[in-house]
Amino acid sequence: MVDQDKLAALRSKYANAAGGDIFNPRFREVAQAQFTGSDTRKWPFAGVPTFLDAPYVEEALDVAGQALLDVALIGVPMDLGVTNRNGSRFGPRALRTIERIGPYDHVMDVTPFSNARIADIGDVPMRSRYDLAACHADIEAFYRKLVQAGVRPLSVGGDHSISASILKAVGADQPVGMIHIDAHCDTAGPYEGAKFQHGGPFRLAVLDGVLDPARTIQIGIRGGAEYLWEFSQESGMTVIHAEDVPRLGMEAIIAQARAVVGDGPVYVSFDIDSIDPGFAPGTGTPEVGGLQPREVMELLRGLKGLNVVGADVVEVAPQYDATTNTAQIAAQILFLELCLMTEALRAAR
Repeated sequence: MVDQDKLAALRSKYANAAGGDIFNPRFREVAQAQFTGSDTRKWPFAGVPTFLDAPYVEEALDVAGQALLDVALIGVPMDLGVTNRNGSRFGPRALRTIERIGPYDHVMDVTPFSNARIADIGDVPMRSRYDLAACHADIEAFYRKLVQAGVRPLSVGGDHSISASILKAVGADQPVGMIHIDAHCDTAGPYEGAKFQHGGPFRLAVLDGVLDPARTIQIGIRGGAEYLWEFSQESGMTVIHAEDVPRLGMEAIIAQARAVVGDGPVYVSFDIDSIDPGFAPGTGTPEVGGLQPREVMELLRGLKGLNVVGADVVEVAPQYDATTNTAQIAAQILFLELCLMTEALRAAR
C-alpha cells in the first residue's frame, strides 16, 4: 500500500520541478555545469564533435610556452605500424563522434571537467603519411613540448606503436610505471627493418630508459603470440593472462596492480583488443577469449588515487564494426582514464 504521507512529500518537492532542479548537493554541483536555465542541456548530437564533448582549443601552451591546460586530449591518427589489418588511423575520428559519455562517474564520484582545465587540442601534426619513423619523430617532439610545460596527455590512436614515442616524452625526467591492458604484451623486437611496430612499443620504452619494467603490469594477455613476449618476463614485468582473470578475480588484480606500480608516476595504456571481439570487433588484431567491458571498467575505477600522468586508448579500427560498439566502449574507457588523471591532479594540488 502506498504511503500517502511520503507521496505527498514527493509531490510537494518534485511535481513542479524541472529536469535541471537537483536537490542533492553533490549531484546539483554536477547538474549546474550541464544545464542552462532549469532544464536545457546541450544537444549531444549537435555541434562540432570533440573527444568526450570537451571544448576545442588549438593550443595547449601560450606564446611563452606556459600551460593553458591541465589535461590535453590528443588524436594520433597513424597506423603505419600495424602487422595485420589497418584502419586505426580512423580511431580518433570515430571516438570524437561518440556522444553521451560522462560528465560524471558515479563509482569514483568524479566530474573531471569541473575539476581541471581540459580540452581537445586536435591531432598531432605529422609531416608524412608514409614515413613511419618520421611520424614517430613528430609524435615525440609534439608531446615533449606539452609534458615539459606540465600538461598531462590523454591520447587516442592510431596503432599501439605510438605509445613508445609518447612515453619518451612522459618518462623523460623519470621512468614511469605502467598499467597496460591488452591482448598482447607488445614487447617484441623489430620486424623487417622497422623498430616502430605495434607489437614492440614497450620493449623500446624500457630500453630507452623511460618505462620501469619492475613497475609495469600487463593484464588480459592471450592468443598465439606468447612466444614473442619473453622480454616482458625477463625485464621483470608482471603479466596476467586473460584466462587468469576469472580465477584471480578483479579485486585481487586491482590490489596487485596497485602494489606493482606503487606511489610513483603511472601511465595507463589501453588497447581495445583487450576486450573480447564479441563486444569490440573493430580492431586490427582481434583475439577471442578477452575481457568484458565491465571488467575493464572495474579495473580502472579501482586505480583511483594513483598518480596517473598520462594515458591512451589505441587500436580502434571502426570500419570493422558497423554497430559502433567498439568506439562506444573505447570512449567510455577514455572517460575513466580522464577521471583517474584529474583525480591525480587534484591530489597533487
